[in-house]
Amino acid sequence: MANTCYACFDGDNDIHYYRLMQAWHANQKFAFTFVNAHDITQARDTSSEQTIKRSLRTRLNASDVFLVLIGESTKNLYRFVRWEMEIALEMGIPIIAVNLDGSKSINMDLCPPIIRNELVIHIPFGHKIIDYAIQNWPVSYKNLNSKDKSGPYIYPKSIYDELGL
Repeated sequence: MANTCYACFDGDNDIHYYRLMQAWHANQKFAFTFVNAHDITQARDTSSEQTIKRSLRTRLNASDVFLVLIGESTKNLYRFVRWEMEIALEMGIPIIAVNLDGSKSINMDLCPPIIRNELVIHIPFGHKIIDYAIQNWPVSYKNLNSKDKSGPYIYPKSIYDELGL
């Protein structure tokens, strides 16, 4: 069974990347499975902050993995994006940091400070590597976390080679 994924992103500037992930999932030409936690409950922009956060927490509770799309302004978003990352960390949900600039490692200029020193895998935006991370990072995270490992993680070159990237 596929992992349920919670996606966090800058809704004003990076929503097209999120929509592209949904399109990959819908297109049978792509080997991309995206069981989207956002389909669990609806949170409307007109709802109160408390109502939205309650809805987001419901989604987080049902998630196996947390994916944050890191764009130019992600690190500056506190009202919801930072809060979502805080809750994911508190809940011990494995976090995948997806660099929209294509970086295969942590980008200290763009990465939100709250996850810079946490056990987070950093990958570039692309359907093969995101799908791989969604399916494999939760198990790796649990193994590393049980050994008290911390800090940013990256996949070795061999994983990218295996995926043809």
